[in-house]
Amino acid sequence: MTDFTPEEGIQFTRITVGTPGEASQPDAIRAAFAEFFSMLIFVFAGEGSGMAFSKLTDTGSATPAGLIAASLAHAFALFVAVSIGANISGGHVNPAVTFGAFICGNITLLRGILYWIAQLLGSVVACFLLKYATGGLETSAFSLFLRCISWTQRRGMWALVAPIAIGFIVGANILVGGAFDGASMNPAVSFGPALVSWSWTHHWVYWFGPLIGAAIAAIVYDNIFICDTHEPLTSNDF
Repeated sequence: MTDFTPEEGIQFTRITVGTPGEASQPDAIRAAFAEFFSMLIFVFAGEGSGMAFSKLTDTGSATPAGLIAASLAHAFALFVAVSIGANISGGHVNPAVTFGAFICGNITLLRGILYWIAQLLGSVVACFLLKYATGGLETSAFSLFLRCISWTQRRGMWALVAPIAIGFIVGANILVGGAFDGASMNPAVSFGPALVSWSWTHHWVYWFGPLIGAAIAAIVYDNIFICDTHEPLTSNDF
């Protein structure tokens, strides 16, 4: 295991590569499956709500009522998705959150890659299921936000409050940014519809923005708000 840790001053990174056999460990596999199913649930409900509203209103999803429906669906779905994976994988449900956790040394590079694969697969499978279940309706890709959510898993009351808080902030951000760029805030949520519909216009924005935002948020949170009281997660916590 290789660590890169400054000995003094602000610690911008505590990068840990991990061991070659880490991906085959039972806890890592369980965590990956948790991320897969959490992402599948989130994308199925979130993307599906937009498809359903569009069908009911004859492509009227790009209206104030459609925006509110999308924000509520994503908020509730993310609350459930994070709750499902919280005690197994940490409930990242977002490659950007995984990246932020990696930057701060709360997850190894190899496990982070495993999470990314599971998250992307979950999104793709959800979109294919939606397309099949709706008789071939299009899973719209995002058209032209920045996600600043970084949370370290805690026990007790925080484990109950965190999923609600994360769902609410995502719902609020959709109300703010939905009319401008779709407010994906999640590379995996953008990736699934883009792959299934094969629409990659400006797709890089939906990776660059959330990843940079997550890295900044993680570094600020870890060094300013947590400081020396921060305790990295053990292998059983992510």
